[in-house]
Amino acid sequence: MIKVTLLGDSIRKIGYGTVVPALLGEDFEVYQPNDNCRFAKYTLRGLFDWEKSMAGTQIVHWNNGLWDICDLFGDGLFTSEAEYTENMLRIADILLARYGKVIFATTTPVTAQNKHNKNADIERYNRLIVPLLREKGVIINDLYALVATDIDRYIRRDDHIHLTEEGIAACGKQTAELIRSVARSLEEAR
Repeated sequence: MIKVTLLGDSIRKIGYGTVVPALLGEDFEVYQPNDNCRFAKYTLRGLFDWEKSMAGTQIVHWNNGLWDICDLFGDGLFTSEAEYTENMLRIADILLARYGKVIFATTTPVTAQNKHNKNADIERYNRLIVPLLREKGVIINDLYALVATDIDRYIRRDDHIHLTEEGIAACGKQTAELIRSVARSLEEAR
């Protein structure tokens, strides 16, 4: 049995995290916090609280971004590039030191009607963090590229940010397949 931990914001909590455990099946134990892991600094703090529940984890799949890359007040993004990078790299370092394999899911796109998040910002932050995480050995699950293929189909029209049922299914399938692939590599390394 391989233990997997899923960390992330509502794209995980009410999105792909709702289907990944069933898609992985009986060979996997899946832990995910009841918390919405929100922005990167919240996730960083949560790693302390979730440590006991994460014990024995061999694969961590994690996403952060939409909370960091939002402009709620018209005065700029919630988290600067420098702070986002620092927090994300701290998360990666902690996860890599404690658990076997770490997967990061890129921040998903939003519809053009979203008032607080813009795809140009999301793309910029993804371009910023992905190479730095790869350098550390973090595996990338490019959910942005997947959802961007059909934003109208995969992102809800009522809030312009969360995944539709089809989006949940697509992101769940891609995530489960990548986790299975990583699990196979762990088994082959034994």
